[in-house]
Formats: sequence, C-alpha cells, structure tokens
Amino acid sequence: MQHITRLFDFPYYQLEKYNLEKSIVTKYNGTWVATSTQEYIGHANTISRALLKLGVQPNDKIAVISTDNRTEWNIMDIGILQLGAQNVPIYPTISEDDYAYVLNHSEAKYCFVSDSEVLEKVRAIQNQVPTLIEVYSFDEIEGCKNWSELLALGEDESNQDEVEKLKNEVKTDDLATLIYTSGTTGKPKGVMLSHKNLVSNALESFHRIPIELGSSVALSFLPVCHVYERMLIYLYQYCGASIYYAPIDKISEYAQEVSPDVMTAVPRLLEKVYDKIIAKGTDLTSIKKKLFFWAVEVGLKYEPYGKNGWWYEQKLALARKLIFSKWKAALGGKLSVMASGSAALQPRLARVFNAAGFGVMEGYGLTETSPVVSVNDMRNKGFKIGTVGKPLAHTEVKIATDGEICIKGPQVMMGYYKDDVKTAEVIKDGYFHTGDIGEIDAEGFLKITDRKKEMFKTSGGKYVAPQLLENRFKQSRFIEQIMVIGEGEKMPAAFIQPDFEFLQNWAKIHNVEAKSNQELIKNENVINRFQQEVDDANESFAKWEKVKQFRLTADIWNTENGHLTPTMKLKRKIVKEKYIDLYNDIYNH
Repeated sequence: MQHITRLFDFPYYQLEKYNLEKSIVTKYNGTWVATSTQEYIGHANTISRALLKLGVQPNDKIAVISTDNRTEWNIMDIGILQLGAQNVPIYPTISEDDYAYVLNHSEAKYCFVSDSEVLEKVRAIQNQVPTLIEVYSFDEIEGCKNWSELLALGEDESNQDEVEKLKNEVKTDDLATLIYTSGTTGKPKGVMLSHKNLVSNALESFHRIPIELGSSVALSFLPVCHVYERMLIYLYQYCGASIYYAPIDKISEYAQEVSPDVMTAVPRLLEKVYDKIIAKGTDLTSIKKKLFFWAVEVGLKYEPYGKNGWWYEQKLALARKLIFSKWKAALGGKLSVMASGSAALQPRLARVFNAAGFGVMEGYGLTETSPVVSVNDMRNKGFKIGTVGKPLAHTEVKIATDGEICIKGPQVMMGYYKDDVKTAEVIKDGYFHTGDIGEIDAEGFLKITDRKKEMFKTSGGKYVAPQLLENRFKQSRFIEQIMVIGEGEKMPAAFIQPDFEFLQNWAKIHNVEAKSNQELIKNENVINRFQQEVDDANESFAKWEKVKQFRLTADIWNTENGHLTPTMKLKRKIVKEKYIDLYNDIYNH
C-alpha cells in the first residue's frame, strides 16, 4: 500500500510496513494490554461485519463516547469507517441537553459508551432520540448490552466480502466524521470532515514531527474525540509508533512506566506541570534551592539555535545536567517532542520546557481545519518562540485587511452539517475564515494575536485583546483562571479564580485564617496580594488596556460548572452571566 487516501488505510499501512506487536496499549485493572497491528485490523473487520448484520449502511452515523482514551475507540473507529458510515465522537463531559442535541442532529443509529457515568447521561435522554436503536458499552455494565456481543456477532466471516466491497467504494472525498465543536456560544456545530481532510493533515504534519519510525512510543491522554489528538493517533499509526493510553490524572505515573518519546499537550497542562515543578523547587533548601532557581532562570532566557551565544550554551548544558535531567526523568526520561495546541502557549513556558529538552513545539489549528494549519519544528530553523510556526505544505494562509487569518488547503472542512448558512459565513472564495487575528512575519512564521470575536472596544473607543492580557495574568501562581471584561465600559476589569491550593499555602504562611474559599477571597490581605499580582501584570500593557479592577470568585471554573468548554476555553457569555452581580458592582450598574 503506497498511497493512503482514507482513514482506515492507516492500520493496513502499519501492518505492511511495521506489523507492531504493540500497536495500541491500554491499561485495564492495573495491567497493560497490548493489541498488535494484526489484532487491531482483525477486530475492526469483526466490528464491520457485526454492524452490517445490525443493518448499518453507508452514511449511517454511529456515536462513540469515552471518558478516557482506550483501544476499543480505535477499533470502533476503523470498523465504522470501513463501511462508509461515519463515526460521531462526543465529548463525555458535555451536558445531557447537548448529548440529546448531538445525537438528534446527527441522527445517530447506535451509541457506544465507555462506562456507567456516560451511560447514565445517555439513558437520561435516550427517549428523546428517535433514531437511536441501541446503546452498547465497553465496560461490563448490568442492564446494558456490551460491545463484546458485536465481536461475537461478527465472528462469522461469511459477509467479509461485503465489507471489502463497501471499503472499496469509500472515496477520499467522502464524509468520514462529524465532530461537534464545543462552541463557546450557542449550540454545537457539526463539522464535516472528509477522509481527505484528516489524511492530508496527518501526512503533512508527519513532516513536522521528528519521530523514530517503527520504534517510538507515544503517550496519548488528550481526548481522542478531539480532532487534534485523533489526527495524531492516525499520524502515530503511520509512523509505526506504539500508542499507550493514559487518563489525564495519571500522566507522570504512566510516563515513568512506558518512557514515551512523543506526546501532545495543551498550554493549561504545561502551566500546571510548571507550577508543580516550581512548588517542588520552593521546598528545597540551601544550595539545592539556589541551583534549582538558577537553572530556571537560565531556562527562561532560552533561545533556539544558540542565539544567546557560547557562554549561555555552557550554562544551559550545566543546567540540563544538574536540574533539567531530573524533570525529564519524571516523565520517563526519553520525551523529546511535545506538540502543543488548542490555545496560546506562554512564551516563558516554550522557553523553559525547550531549555529542559522536552521539545515543546507550538502549533495552530481548528476543528474546521482538521486541525493543523501551522506548527513549529526544531529542524531546519523552523522554530520561533512566540509564533505557531510556518504553515504546512499545500496550506495557504492569507491575512485579511482586518487582520483575520484565512486558510485554503486540503484540510479545510466540507462544511457544517445541515447548516449551509453558517458554512457560507465562514467559507468564502474557498478560504476558511478562522475568526482569529494574526500576522505572518518576514521569515514566514505565523503569529496569533487574538480572537476576532473576543476583542472588544471600551467606551473610549480603544480596542482591547483579552487573550493577550489573560495569558500574561496567568503567569501568576496565584491565578488559576481569569476573564477580562469591559466591552463598551469605561475600562477593562477582570473576574479571577484563584489557584486555591497555592493560595491556601500562602495563607498558612502569612497567618491568614479562613474556614472556606468564600471567606478567603474576602480577606483584605488576600485582596491586597492579588492587587500586587494585577499591578505587576499590568506593567506589560498600555494605559487603556490595564485591568483597573478585579473581583475574585470562590467557584472552581470547569466544564461541569459550565465556565469552560471541553477544550478548556472560556465560555465568556456564560461566565459573565454567572458573575453579573460582580460585573454590576465593578461598573456601578
């Protein structure tokens, strides 16, 4: 197989080229269970045969909802796609209402869930979805059909010829999947991605990831229902990398067990890892502590390609040997590339993690672009801190007169499912209008400056780019989440959710007594301390951009409480509504 044109070609290519003993590996009840390339394909064909017996036809929609990444997800994916049907992955954390909306909008015929928690949410709305014939689970759950019934049903190979016939009829431009965006406003939109969209993106992104073919280990923990991780799963299969799945709360534990060479990350995760490392450094004493923070200081000045000169490189080599090697050991010791995406990465994190040898390469993309548009690459001078790298081959990036980034290329979606109006709003003359503002520098690197929709004007007519402010403010260890407000108001202000773990430690040291988070955020010493952090961050901005007032919130901002989308983006409208009293207090409404 020389040419991959459809998503289900990836495992067959892997079989021909690498034939791995450990293609996909998942931990069940404390034991790693490996599935070889041969078994992976065998199971996928079994699922295809079973789905045919259940009456699944080309273009039918099958929903898959999994709390954690697991081998069953990939087997279902290939089994569905081989029939010309479509896999509709759904975020496990969305609300029951959104489950009902997505299942109805996609007209899903079958739904596969990972565990009892997800099953409960689906069962709550199942009678609202007339197209849904049956729900199956991966875990053994009483009262729910198990996916093993499909493996048994598909054992009879008499209809494999039909599977082969349907496979051969699938064209590269055919619809492969519907991915519902976790929209920060309104109902989710069903992004239609073809086989070509995702295949082209995986094959082009492959050229940007330095990975040892046939022998690398990838650790995967970002949700595979998100297009970013999913595309990389296909890419790993293409590279002959063994994929180990980990729940997000066990990354360091599993990384030490499997010693990955490559994994993906989101800025929020890197921020948390960095904060934990700094907290450990703070607990050190005397010379060890001095050495630790000396190394961090060296790391924060990092520039690629020896730009800082010979003496800096000597210091960096020493810092790597004495301190950064321990950071790497905590993640298995072999990690050399981390692709970071889904939100802006603070340059200080890019510096310190690259100084430490983790190879954090920031990229940019959207669900609608399958997802990668551009990505940094350490090789061939393709890495520049503060940018999202150079566009992929065959991808045209145009900056509109108002600064909006527009994309043309094989990865641009087919459109929004059942929504020609919204499709026409974003795809004009073949260019996808991203809603992001950016620029391309003289060397061809793309830089994102803000979200077009999120920029606002104060009543004085000055533009404010909230993301820039928020990224700077989140450098404070006191601040877990922040939302800058002030559209049409006389000045910018902010709602802040403190990092309560850090704040409680600070309170203990400074003899600040509080029985609850609510009490803590009202304490005068705490408010004064946050004022210092705000003043410090404000130094980076022009007078009209500075955050003049802020209010602390006692709630933890998360997906469950509706503050954030599943990809950890702020639901600005909802956050503003939640804290409308604080908003009115700030602006004297």
